[in-house]
Amino acid sequence: MTVSKVMRGAKDVSAHTRARVHKIAADLGYVPNAMAQSMRTRSTKLLGLVIPSITNPLFARVVMAIEDRAQELGFDIVLAHTANSEEREQVAIRRLISRRVEGLLIAPVYRMDPESQIYEELLRQRIPTIILGQKAPFCSQFLNAESDDQLASHSATQHLLSLGHRQIAFLAGPSASPAANDRLAGYKRALLEANVELDDRLIFHAGGTLEEGEKVALQLLNERAQFTAIQAVNDLVAIGAANTLLKQGLSIPKDFSLVGFGNFLISEHFKIPLSTVRQPKYRLGEAAIDLLMRCMRGESPTSKRLTAQLAIRDSTGPAPFCPPFPSVSEMETE
Repeated sequence: MTVSKVMRGAKDVSAHTRARVHKIAADLGYVPNAMAQSMRTRSTKLLGLVIPSITNPLFARVVMAIEDRAQELGFDIVLAHTANSEEREQVAIRRLISRRVEGLLIAPVYRMDPESQIYEELLRQRIPTIILGQKAPFCSQFLNAESDDQLASHSATQHLLSLGHRQIAFLAGPSASPAANDRLAGYKRALLEANVELDDRLIFHAGGTLEEGEKVALQLLNERAQFTAIQAVNDLVAIGAANTLLKQGLSIPKDFSLVGFGNFLISEHFKIPLSTVRQPKYRLGEAAIDLLMRCMRGESPTSKRLTAQLAIRDSTGPAPFCPPFPSVSEMETE
């Protein structure tokens, strides 16, 4: 009985006895049966975490924060990847439910549909669920932890405007992503407030990867877009675009300034350290799991929105005179 009390963390055992029991258990290689304990206590001490991919720089720090905090609270994390597939997301969530997780933290696969069957199931089953990032119509009934991306993007555009830039190209993200839309909205609002006419020809749909950034940079050049600065939906797109433009002989920030979003590790160590928005990734993870714990205790918390700050580095400078940019084909023939 004493051993059982020690193993389940009961308080009415002396420190000396507890230490002896733990030492003997370690010497014997004894590991408690978590499944048996969960059947007895009706608590699995498991939390489900669903993200697009662990290789996404945004989620590395978020996951670290969630796991650190979960360990402090005595919970284990069961991780699942969706690879941005709705079908895989549905399978992952159902598997976690079958594992009897006590709560879920989900970075959704965003889509334009106003409803989603799997999220409706979570509501019906009353499984405590927190959305990592901005909410969309199909998951609007859940609490979330997000950064204020519109305000942060607004600050990034204001920074470029303060340097004299008026022809600012914006490399937008997927239209189904609320975060990408918030960043575009922040850019537009800053231009409006500065009485700078919005030029739709300077808004390009870029996606969210390095490769998509490289591709959209070629589009800028081929369309002879007149810009003195580029603001990108994230750091990967910004760096992908920069790689292409640098290869074409352009200089940063002499010929054009560049701002990203996210403050991924690569941004500070890029060949021209990237000015970017510093997302509070670790604090977002902490905020999300703290919200989940409060929901699991039956409390009624509210969603969390954290501020993000601008990190000014070497990729932004005063606006140059803007000559016509030659197309890629013209550059290759010179």
